[in-house]
Amino acid sequence: MAHFVYKVLTAAQLQAVEAGGPMEAPVDVADGFVHFSTSQQVQETLNKWFKGQAGCVIAAVSCEEIGAALRWEISRGGDWFPHVYARLSRRHIKQLWALDTFNAQGAPSAPRDVTDAPEPASKPAP
Repeated sequence: MAHFVYKVLTAAQLQAVEAGGPMEAPVDVADGFVHFSTSQQVQETLNKWFKGQAGCVIAAVSCEEIGAALRWEISRGGDWFPHVYARLSRRHIKQLWALDTFNAQGAPSAPRDVTDAPEPASKPAP
């Protein structure tokens, strides 16, 4: 069974990826790695960073395919977050979900296909 980590992309970021560019946001460039979330972290990521932003998508990337470039590092709230130290392209995206509904906080709502997915087995225990 494949396990996935998830990247929220704005419409402009997805367009850049579709045109052959890397999967990244300005914060990723600044930090030197690509920020991802697990299925259990993605809604909090949306609530914190994407309020009021229409046109966003969630991209699923296979942990197994990323391999050693995937590192688990403690971040928000003391939780282990997936960070990828590699250039990722369109070929790494296994599935995309358009985020066209919003929650009461004004953030895009992650679909249940994502939030109900199992956490990666490689994620360290708390």
